[in-house]
Amino acid sequence: MQSKKKLILVNPILQGFDGLMQDASIRMMPIALGIVAALTPDEWETELIDEAYEKFTLTSADLVAFTSFTANAPRAYEIAGLCRKAGIYTVMGGVHATMCQHEALQYIDTIVTGEAEGAWVKFLSDLKEGKPSRIYEGNLVDMNDVPFVRRDIFKKYPYVYDLVQTSRGCPMGCDFCSVTQMCGKSYRERDVEVVLDELEQTDRPLLFFSDDNLVNNNKGAQERAIRLFKGMVERKMNKVWFSQAALNFADNDEVLYWARKSGCVMILLGVEAETWEALTSIKKNLNIRKGLGAYDEIFRKIHRHGIGILATIIFALETDTIESLYARRDFLKNSSADGYQCTVLTPLPGTTLYERMDRNRQIMAKDYPNDWRFYNGVTSVVELQHLTRKDVTTTMKDIWLSLYTKEPVRRRLFRTLLNSHSFKTAYWAYGINHAYSRMFLEGIYHIDKDSRRKRSFYLQLTDQILKIFYLLPWRKFSARFGAR
Repeated sequence: MQSKKKLILVNPILQGFDGLMQDASIRMMPIALGIVAALTPDEWETELIDEAYEKFTLTSADLVAFTSFTANAPRAYEIAGLCRKAGIYTVMGGVHATMCQHEALQYIDTIVTGEAEGAWVKFLSDLKEGKPSRIYEGNLVDMNDVPFVRRDIFKKYPYVYDLVQTSRGCPMGCDFCSVTQMCGKSYRERDVEVVLDELEQTDRPLLFFSDDNLVNNNKGAQERAIRLFKGMVERKMNKVWFSQAALNFADNDEVLYWARKSGCVMILLGVEAETWEALTSIKKNLNIRKGLGAYDEIFRKIHRHGIGILATIIFALETDTIESLYARRDFLKNSSADGYQCTVLTPLPGTTLYERMDRNRQIMAKDYPNDWRFYNGVTSVVELQHLTRKDVTTTMKDIWLSLYTKEPVRRRLFRTLLNSHSFKTAYWAYGINHAYSRMFLEGIYHIDKDSRRKRSFYLQLTDQILKIFYLLPWRKFSARFGAR
């Protein structure tokens, strides 16, 4: 009997910047590698190495495959160099390999562009015949041709979330985002019953729908979402889930009702900015159409159903000044958002933002591939009309400290409880803000250690309330999901 060939799937993680990886409760399984594993014939023995949990070490293999976001690409190339030196064939897919093909081919034997479902089996067949090509174009696939994620490869790591994808593609075309370039402008949906069948194969208590926009704005999208959420209730899945959406998530109260009924506790909303000028600069057209005054009402509608809001905000936009950075911070502090992801504008390769900034010679960190490590949403890599990189670095440190230290995070917790009337949502928002504190204040402030040394009167006063929360309403959550 012929022995199986060995395939190692690698999720590379940037070394020296832990970011969200510091928080074990928020590490996400690399779903793309689970799909690749599902596409791989049985003649291959398949193993996952996720550097969020363990550093890659060279071992015997016939093929090592990578997926990578831009900031982690240098690490993927580093590992690939070790493999190629040892005579192990390497292949890479994902957004960075798709957007930077010429670069990737300098470090990787073969790249798969676009969506792997359209090319992976052909690549393995050619490799078996000893004649693999250097580039395979996956293109866009019918979502009903996407196999169920092969979940046994994830059992070796203590992931808290299962990931399931119900759709791909986004018609929004935001200036800073590469989703449209990678997955197309059309919204491609999986059949709801197929999604529900895959959901029944998951066994973790938490679920993340990895769609870029869970409820699209096309005809029938709201009805489809209701069918999905109702189906989860009817099949008694008992999940707690989280996902990403645009402001139109709040258009239909029935969508919100069934989202909560099926287990939704938090939704990430692409807010980005609070002025016409800023939103126009990044082509955030849906937000412009909704109107600046819509944020408060949208947040209230979502809160009425007990769902929390994780608002994404981008600082250092092309029209920004130092004053507008603080104004955006104050807008966020005064809003009823329950959590916040406050990143620095980053021109990712393949986006129209990158093309324009590169053409205008605004990008300063261009020693590729090494400088890709700075394209992490925390580090400024561009010079703007009104802001230098130093301005952004200094100002954002001050802003992050004002948002993510212990006291503002604690205050936000009680606001969430007041707005959502849900201990579960408050628990979730509190944990997410802790996780982002560890990311944005890495090397500056540690929300757990530093806050113990210097306790404000407010923290001392509310410590006792938190103890009661963990003993009573939060006790089951902590036991089920791991204490935050």
